[in-house]
Amino acid sequence: MGVDNPDVNPASTKSRFSYREAPVLRAEHAEGAITRFIEQQAAKIPSNFFLTIALGAMCVSLGLELGRKTRASRFIGMWPGPLLVMGVYNKLVKILGPR
Repeated sequence: MGVDNPDVNPASTKSRFSYREAPVLRAEHAEGAITRFIEQQAAKIPSNFFLTIALGAMCVSLGLELGRKTRASRFIGMWPGPLLVMGVYNKLVKILGPR
């Protein structure tokens, strides 16, 4: 085959430098003032807040389930997932900041 080492791609070192990264800040990716305001306010909330509220919702749901209030228990039992997602969003805003 004429290749000294078939496990190595001869173009791999050149391919790392042969392209430019796409620009991150483009007009269609610009965020509005409302989004920036929400991100600034969300960054002020401590990260543990969302975890604590989600665990509290689980405990309240369990208490309602044991108290035979199943409709309320199921309603509150659906809260932990979205609360934890909000916590992840909050953490990303703190780490990455507004883009």
